[in-house]
Amino acid sequence: MTLAGDGAGDGRPIVLLHGLSATRRNVVQGSRLLIREGYRLVAYDARGHGESDPPPDPDAYAYEDLVSDLDAILAELAIERPTLVGASMGATTAMTWALEHPERVPALVQITPAYAGVPRTDGLEDHQWRRFADVLEEGGVDAFVEIAEPSGIPEKWRESVRTATRQRLERHRHLDAIPHALRTVPASRAFHGLELLERFEPPVLVVGTRDEVDPLHPLEVARHYAERLPDAELVVEAEGESPLAWQGARLSRAIAAFLERHGLQP
Repeated sequence: MTLAGDGAGDGRPIVLLHGLSATRRNVVQGSRLLIREGYRLVAYDARGHGESDPPPDPDAYAYEDLVSDLDAILAELAIERPTLVGASMGATTAMTWALEHPERVPALVQITPAYAGVPRTDGLEDHQWRRFADVLEEGGVDAFVEIAEPSGIPEKWRESVRTATRQRLERHRHLDAIPHALRTVPASRAFHGLELLERFEPPVLVVGTRDEVDPLHPLEVARHYAERLPDAELVVEAEGESPLAWQGARLSRAIAAFLERHGLQP
């Protein structure tokens, strides 16, 4: 199994980890601001996503598998102390690895974290992801775009959301692998209990969202992270604004400012 990725820049390494059904382009949304600031930016597609190979076992998308991949990437690139920047699934992968190796983490960025300390199979997320998987498997990209649009989304954002969803899916070389990930990741255990966050000392930037039409990344989870972590900052877009997580340049500036505040310039 080969994982595809790229890197640019020198200086302190920042490793980007994307969310479920996304690719490495969907963390800082293609922004090169951190590279211009002097950081070394590394991004890779998770197994079965983007240009990366799917695993031989079609069900091997549990967080333990994703964390193992991150460990292998860091070893391959000889990165000893990475600042990890993860979104959604990537945030959970980064946090799980960081909890196991706190001495190697100068700083951590959690973008729209969704994992609340136990696998979420409360009906909403489990049912929704399984439905997404079934529709993508049976009807392809067009069918997925039709059902993936959140209910209640403002008209001004509807077309851009649909376009982004389509483009995200069309970047997967092995589209038939994505339904397996959609069924496995949400029900997978990463770490057990948010109480573990209380012992994590490195600084953490938590990026929440007020996006009410996205029930999979509730602001409440981001707030819980910020409350539990000893050295955390929570940033959220203003009321009525598009989510900060969608705005690559603004998000990158927030990350750069956070790292500078903690003496982690390039």
